[in-house]
Amino acid sequence: MTTTVTALDTGTLLAAASTQAGLSDFGDPSFREGLDVLVKALNDEARLTEAASGRVAASIVATLVNRLQVEDHLARHPQLLDAPIVKPTFVFGLPRTGTTLAINLLAADPARRSFMRWEAFASAPPAAKGELRSDPRYHAEQAKLDMSLKYVPHISAMHHEDADSSCECQFAMSPTFCSQVYDSQYDVPSYHAWFMKTDYRPAFRYHKRLMQLLQQDNKGHWTFKNPWHPLYLDALTEIYPDAQLVMTHRDPADVVASACSLVYAVRKLYSEDVDPIAVAEVSLETFGAMIDRTLAYEAKHGAGSIHHIQYKELTADPIGEMHKLYTHFGDALTDDATAAMQNMLDSNPQGKHGKHAYALEDYGLTRDKVYSHFADYIERFAIPVKG
Repeated sequence: MTTTVTALDTGTLLAAASTQAGLSDFGDPSFREGLDVLVKALNDEARLTEAASGRVAASIVATLVNRLQVEDHLARHPQLLDAPIVKPTFVFGLPRTGTTLAINLLAADPARRSFMRWEAFASAPPAAKGELRSDPRYHAEQAKLDMSLKYVPHISAMHHEDADSSCECQFAMSPTFCSQVYDSQYDVPSYHAWFMKTDYRPAFRYHKRLMQLLQQDNKGHWTFKNPWHPLYLDALTEIYPDAQLVMTHRDPADVVASACSLVYAVRKLYSEDVDPIAVAEVSLETFGAMIDRTLAYEAKHGAGSIHHIQYKELTADPIGEMHKLYTHFGDALTDDATAAMQNMLDSNPQGKHGKHAYALEDYGLTRDKVYSHFADYIERFAIPVKG
């Protein structure tokens, strides 16, 4: 018996968001292109279940509501857009290469300001001074995450976040509908094709506006994490010309296996028909593009334009790698920051939320095949690999 899934409609989603927010100004209209491409791909390609279709519609409406509220707050407080964001740090790398460990270490530094998960979904108004972890929206998001931990614990084992965790800043781009989050969550080849070649600058303009709003009463050295930033380093540094860029590296066979496992598990939340081979194919293509664009950026701006960290060295000596990072950018790693980083490590041992098991063979791959595919990358960055 075939189940008919209600099609998503862009106009209906926009109208629902306006009604819910009581607002109508979405700001820069460029977001409509990505939204239209995404909605068509969700209808034509994603093979959503009926229940998932409703959840996806609600999620898109919530994202649009958040965008409306951000634009409304900035319209009423335009002076926020005059405040600078100085030397923001961006941590990135192929997924599962230690970006989370790196950002958690950096975010522990009391002088730094991270983009918290709860702020990604309920951004405006910004939290009052000193209330990032006491705002009612923080508690509401933590309650949702506690529920997820109960019902889908395998996702937390792969990638756990709390409401105050440093959120991937692809979620600061998702209100522009130019964000890798959609490409990971759903099997949407036409959106993927659009996303890989679109203009990313509008997404980073929105990203910056959002951070200028969020820092209204809670300031600090902005520090971000998003594995996918290698896809758009030129756009990122056009909007943030003094950005500090940090890239992590790991054995690509472990990267591909772990990343495919996470994407497959997430897509299964929305569709009963997920092809693991297709997950592997799009992952290899995307990771290849990330590497190519990183090399092109360094060729243009110089080898020192990105600070590189090896996963094996980061996990072996986390504080030592932080000293190297701070030194690279001419910053001082204070005793207070070092102590806070060590406390973070002691409180969050690896595997705290369960073990993430994965195998390349589940995705039609072997270690030798992955090494062959990424041979130039392994050599270029002297990445330690098994065997």
